[in-house]
Amino acid sequence: MMSAGVLGALKLHLPILVVLLPLFGALLCALTRRGTRAWLISLIIALMLPIVSVLMLFDVLQTGQAITYKLGNWDAPFGIVYKVDRLSALVMSLITVIGAVIMPFARKSVAYEIDSHLQSWFYTMYLLCLAGLLGITVTGDAFNAFVFLEISSLATYVLIALGKHRRALIASYQYLIMGTIGATFYVIGIGLLYIVTGSLNFDDIALRLGPAIIERSGPVMAALGFITVGLCLKLALFPLHVWLPNAYAYAPSMATVFLAGTATKAAVYLLLRLLFSVFGQSVPFESMPVDDVLLVLGLAGMFIAAFVAVFEQNTERMLAYSSVSQMEYIILGIGLANVSGLTGALTHIVNHAVMKTALFLALGSVFYRIGSVRLDDMAGLGRKMPLTMSAFGIAGLGLIGTPGTAGFISKWYLVLGAVEKGWWFIVFAIVLSSLVSVVYLGRIWEVLWFREPSTAAQKAKDPPLMMLVPLWVLAIATVYLGFDTRATVGFAAPAAEALFGGLK
Repeated sequence: MMSAGVLGALKLHLPILVVLLPLFGALLCALTRRGTRAWLISLIIALMLPIVSVLMLFDVLQTGQAITYKLGNWDAPFGIVYKVDRLSALVMSLITVIGAVIMPFARKSVAYEIDSHLQSWFYTMYLLCLAGLLGITVTGDAFNAFVFLEISSLATYVLIALGKHRRALIASYQYLIMGTIGATFYVIGIGLLYIVTGSLNFDDIALRLGPAIIERSGPVMAALGFITVGLCLKLALFPLHVWLPNAYAYAPSMATVFLAGTATKAAVYLLLRLLFSVFGQSVPFESMPVDDVLLVLGLAGMFIAAFVAVFEQNTERMLAYSSVSQMEYIILGIGLANVSGLTGALTHIVNHAVMKTALFLALGSVFYRIGSVRLDDMAGLGRKMPLTMSAFGIAGLGLIGTPGTAGFISKWYLVLGAVEKGWWFIVFAIVLSSLVSVVYLGRIWEVLWFREPSTAAQKAKDPPLMMLVPLWVLAIATVYLGFDTRATVGFAAPAAEALFGGLK
């Protein structure tokens, strides 16, 4: 009876626990000053978080009701309320699972790339960034979301700056400038909403926006514009993506792996939350002056970023531009403004995180062995590192959208959304952009498997098991999610219907 009571009480506090665990872990990592101990603390925290998030996910799905947690027992809108619904539970589970899967990889990679006296600070920033991203997904308060957005961003600047390459500091500074501009736009938009509605709680703002739009539509539309631009900068929407390639290319491998799989996904979540659950309660999404803009920029970014990737020699920059291109598929799904398109967007959030994390894990393993990820230096690595490069190939096929992989499922639903609209040109654009990804990934595969080993690759071999296991877990997931879609479409479709149906 006592254990049941303890479990029941613990369940009530899961929304706050998902934020407190990484915050407390970050404090412990900062105090240890030892890389090995900090990694162990981070590993324990990272393994606990998926349990917490998945418990909330299944609770929301079973009950059909959102989980709420009142900080200080203050009711909204006077207090900050954490709220976990279908969408937030899906994104939260994705972030925590990716964070847990990649932690074994971190042990060797961080020790190789970061000086011993800085390793504990790396894990401190990693957990702070994780806390910020999870806070974004769980909070029901607009300003609190800004706070968590800045926590994750500030930690990210440090993670990038810890890279050994001299351009890491420049990349971090560039991201700091762009991130600050994005955050400023967001907080201006939230300030305008507060002036109009007198509230910062998402649900309360949504309730008050109806009358406010009739009387003061100008400030509300200005708020929508500021918020959209600010968050699109954070998620690297073309042409606001200029910070991302250098950030991914010059950060430590572990930081790149983590950010590629999680950071932009949290920004997309916040954009969806505001567009559909806040503004969308009073103004149908199709009537907002943002869907056409997102659609056009998504289409442009799909091709321009992919074409730039074709000519890159640094494979991390190549995959960074690929990430920009792939993020546009998500934006395209939002711009389609129907359930099928949004289902494709939400599914691609999960699938892209899995596939791109696997690709960057493979490149991190390459850097661990030969100290470079330039295309010429990777010649012949397919024969020297067959397990690593085979997993890279599987994840690459998923990125293209090959049938039988996770990427195909995402693009299939985007195509369905376009067909429902009668927009066949978008179907053609999706297929054509996928062919462009064949070109830049084909360049890598040709170098890996059909060229003689370079001088750097002569003595290369597959990395230690701790680095291989996370890579192959995600590579297998890329194939598995292409056949069994219960973990992607099964969660994404109800979330998309809830967003369009105005469900709370």
